[in-house]
Amino acid sequence: MPRGYDRPLYILPFDHRGSFQSKLFGWTSPLSAAQTAEIAGAKQIIYDGFQMALQAGVPKEKAGILVDEQFGTAILRDAPGKDIVTACPAEKSGQDEFEFEYGEDFGRHIQAFDPTFCKVLVRYNPEGDRALNQRQAVRLKRLSDYLAAENRSRFMFELLVPPEKAQLDKLKGDKKAYDLELRPRLMVEAIRELQEAGVEPDLWKIEGLDRREDCEAIVARARAGGRNQVSCIVLGRGEDDQKVGEWLGVAAQVPGFIGFAVGRTDFWDPLVAWRAKKATREQGVAEIAGRYRAFVNVFETARSSAARSA
Repeated sequence: MPRGYDRPLYILPFDHRGSFQSKLFGWTSPLSAAQTAEIAGAKQIIYDGFQMALQAGVPKEKAGILVDEQFGTAILRDAPGKDIVTACPAEKSGQDEFEFEYGEDFGRHIQAFDPTFCKVLVRYNPEGDRALNQRQAVRLKRLSDYLAAENRSRFMFELLVPPEKAQLDKLKGDKKAYDLELRPRLMVEAIRELQEAGVEPDLWKIEGLDRREDCEAIVARARAGGRNQVSCIVLGRGEDDQKVGEWLGVAAQVPGFIGFAVGRTDFWDPLVAWRAKKATREQGVAEIAGRYRAFVNVFETARSSAARSA
């Protein structure tokens, strides 16, 4: 299939594993079968909220989910039969260095579920540890080549560019200044380096940006060299509704940004309330559905406004 994906895409990601286990449930590994089942049940609440949002009007052809095999096998089995776009992670959870969750067996696990997208989360700062970046690039090229050869699942790349200490020191520790003044350039450079290393995603999952020109620079780099159908989506990074809405509003104005992947902002508070017995399961499902729909509306409204202005 041609490289790239350029249709609207509004992802509800809940492939979180370590954070679910430790922060939501307060458990340490190894998990018992009962604990694994309880986390899987929490993810079913999110999935039910997603389906409620579809029933309430979110277009199915623009919607999708990102969920892991460990706790979401039943969901990954159910969704394709309902024509729901699926994405499944290939990385170990919570690692600073990208490694395959299932080691040398990664291909068999991808084939077992045949998701629409195979997703990776990668921390890559081009001014950071060169040896680390090169090790990651080798593994990522292997996955990129595998997916291209298999011609089935597309490649979704979640790029995080965490600040190096020296970079923060220059900004007197101001992380907001880093996000505004330094991270956009570093993201462009990271994408370039990864492309030159032979890593070829269909879709880049990008940390939110505050300025339209930075979004435009990201798209230009992602589509450089004839990659005309490669696109970007905005990730929520666990920020509050207002900040995520601002990021979506900026990105929606830029051709090449086709949607978003907002997870914790949608589901974390509802699940915390459910776990604390301050809300019923049904209330949690409804709140997740409402939050997800609201972000779809934010993006589509901003996109329509930009189109009218143009």
